[in-house]
Amino acid sequence: MSEKFKITFRFEDGKTPETIIEARRGDSILDTALDNNINLHHNCGGVCACSTCHVYIDNGMELLPEISDSEENFIDRAVNPKLNSRLACQCEINGNVTVTIPDQSVHLGH
Repeated sequence: MSEKFKITFRFEDGKTPETIIEARRGDSILDTALDNNINLHHNCGGVCACSTCHVYIDNGMELLPEISDSEENFIDRAVNPKLNSRLACQCEINGNVTVTIPDQSVHLGH
């Protein structure tokens, strides 16, 4: 039996209500979002080759794997990167996390 955690998704679009999803240890934030019909762009297919799955980690950053140089380079190309920016495809779940998804109606990077 795999350990489960909660991911709270918040949305900057001003329309979508906060959503709490149960996730399995080791799943990525991107996979969890997509498996639960949460729209999160992922132009490269989730292989850390673009910045379209850019999110903000509001709580639980310490529970995620350390950011790689490649991920950091792509975050620099995202719209409005912040200190708590991550790529959802690179964040394996190891605890409860709160994530804000930037407005997906704007182009989110390269």
